[in-house]
Amino acid sequence: MTVFDRLKEALDAAQAEQDLPDYLAQQIRYLIENQENYSGRENELADLAEKITLYDTYGQTGYIGMGVNNVILGNALERLL
Repeated sequence: MTVFDRLKEALDAAQAEQDLPDYLAQQIRYLIENQENYSGRENELADLAEKITLYDTYGQTGYIGMGVNNVILGNALERLL
């Protein structure tokens, strides 16, 4: 399974189960559809896939919380795009 497969799985789950905002889903989908532009950045993409897996719209974030919210995910995407 490639990092892009993991991104796709994480994206599908986050949209179905965690109400991932459409604007974030579109950015993630762009990465998946333009894989050739991201070769050599597999570690960053794997980190993004992990963040998507931890995404929780209403979850705890910050000092004690372990979740990833839309701001954290958006910042990670900004660094990649």
